Amino acid sequence: MSRDTQSPSTQPADLTPSLVARLRRGDTTAGGLLEELYRRAMVRFCRGYLGNAEEAEDAVQEVFFRVLRAEKVPDNFRAWLYKIARNYCISVLRARARRHDRQDLPPASRISAGQTGNLTRVIKQELRAQLVHLVNALPQIQREVLILRYGEELSRAEIAYVLDIPESLVKSRLFEGLKKLREHTSLLEDHP
Repeated sequence: MSRDTQSPSTQPADLTPSLVARLRRGDTTAGGLLEELYRRAMVRFCRGYLGNAEEAEDAVQEVFFRVLRAEKVPDNFRAWLYKIARNYCISVLRARARRHDRQDLPPASRISAGQTGNLTRVIKQELRAQLVHLVNALPQIQREVLILRYGEELSRAEIAYVLDIPESLVKSRLFEGLKKLREHTSLLEDHP
């Protein structure tokens, strides 16, 4: 199955508008379900922008608050949620820059695979650090689409919605970003 055709278990958007409506009516169970569906991914995503676990938690609280205040919940709730989170994180980063307490954006790329031993773990950590460094060195426009696509597993259409750009531009940015990463053969070398 391609990443663009996700199964209902990986894309719970069908339930979300009704959960938000139930939560607005005071159903706390609906709030728990929404949090269970999206909180972990939102914290990870916001932390990728903000670089701080506490700020990410605060950002997620603000994102969910904004969701509850919204008068209309779009059909593609998941992409809309990421768009709200991205916009909020960018505003936090701008405020941080104005205060001159700027920090580098933390690594947002993740490699998931089972680790079998200490040597394997060390090698994977080194590769992960190298990949994170290479991804962070990409222009932001390419880095963002790579993170949304492979870190957050959004479809190209969802990424286009989140970033307010045409899907064709998402495709070209993905292509260019991956092309630049492939130029670094050190990631492809055999390791013990």
